[in-house]
Amino acid sequence: VQLQASGGGLVQAGGSLRLSCAASGRTFSTLAMGWFRQAPGKEREFVASINWSGGMTYYADSVKGRFTISRDNAKNTVYLQMNSLKPEDTADYYCAAEVSGWGSRDQYEYHYWGQGTQVTVSS
Repeated sequence: VQLQASGGGLVQAGGSLRLSCAASGRTFSTLAMGWFRQAPGKEREFVASINWSGGMTYYADSVKGRFTISRDNAKNTVYLQMNSLKPEDTADYYCAAEVSGWGSRDQYEYHYWGQGTQVTVSS
């Protein structure tokens, strides 16, 4: 599975961004997808995940109510809509695919990773 993340950039606090992750190489609709992030000097952390059908979503407490994960299986793409961004959301954001289809919060359950897309939120 190849994953290509895009949509990062520089935004002011309170603004919005939408990240996209396009997948190829395996039946996308069987995969759970997750977004993780890594800030400078910190460990990579879970942000959000979605199961294979899109019927179940999971969020880190720090982004709940501000971020929304969704997927379009016809386009082999998963999205992360980020609203009310804060400076502490600044990080490299990574999408990942999990073959079980359930949408784990554990990064070690994910088998495939895309390159990061940088999000910078200025105060």
